[in-house]
Amino acid sequence: MPFHKGILAAAVTGIACGAFSTGAQAQQSVEQFYAGKKTITMSVGYAPGGSYDLYARLVARNLGRFIPGQPAVVPQNMPGAGSLQAANYIYAVAPKDGTAIAALGETLAMEQALQNPGAKYDAAKLTWIGRIASSNNIHLVWNTSKAKSVEDAKTIETTMAGTGPANLAETVPRLLNALIGTKFKVVSGYPSSGPAMLAMERGEVDGTGTSWAVIKAQHQDWLRDKKITIILQDLPERDPELADVPALLEFAKTDADKQLLTLYASGGAIGRAYTAPPNLPPAIAAALREGFQKMAKDPELLAEAAKMNLSIEPADHLLLQKVVEHTVKADENVRKRVREIFAN
Repeated sequence: MPFHKGILAAAVTGIACGAFSTGAQAQQSVEQFYAGKKTITMSVGYAPGGSYDLYARLVARNLGRFIPGQPAVVPQNMPGAGSLQAANYIYAVAPKDGTAIAALGETLAMEQALQNPGAKYDAAKLTWIGRIASSNNIHLVWNTSKAKSVEDAKTIETTMAGTGPANLAETVPRLLNALIGTKFKVVSGYPSSGPAMLAMERGEVDGTGTSWAVIKAQHQDWLRDKKITIILQDLPERDPELADVPALLEFAKTDADKQLLTLYASGGAIGRAYTAPPNLPPAIAAALREGFQKMAKDPELLAEAAKMNLSIEPADHLLLQKVVEHTVKADENVRKRVREIFAN
């Protein structure tokens, strides 16, 4: 797919920092730690029903087998503000000992770059673990919608269910309204893409945003029976699986537009990624990262993903760190323009 990749608290562990040094000693200490703790809590920044939750539960069922001590990984949904609530929690509140990880929105770094007041974290300082799949966020309309394309939405008011102010389901339609004159009307308040798609199916709205992964995994009948039309994919270039659907950057009229839309298309490389709080003990961070990469290649996980129609496109923490650091350094002219657009 294009464009698609402190110290353990003594009161908690009782293990000296020196135990997490290198080699066999570090491996043994990590195993002893997790064997005693047994559980890692995974905060999922969205409600059940969307691709974040699907992938998070797949990872939670499998990751523990590849971490020394084989702890259970327990997902807990923490929806709110397009996963910013979970991001703020994992950054500042969650224990920094390896017992807390998170599945957060792909727009995490972008929201920081745009100085969203709700983003109270530094994405570049999080402990990035790995990515299970890149993502292709799409926008779709139901078969009863009068508008069947982005071009149609320039002349036809088209209601779109929104799933949070930091979510592409809301931000991209509003951006296109400002840049190319579409008449998308965003209806906010849906907790995730599952309820938003249900609202579309019921006729409460014309369409919404979700991920291509969710449609493939849960709504093959919509494709087969032509119940939906996919009108846009939030990528720099078209996904070969959706070769007839325009990509976001195709709507850039100027270089300034391209810079702006590139920022909003950057999340595809982050995709369904997993992170932990800052300042994890190095041996713990290494164990999580190594275990994650082993899990992503495991035949048992790959078979389970295939049954769910979920694509697996892993990437390591180094790629994620690079994308995040690039994104948070967005040009000030781009930031200013975004602020102007969303001030209205």
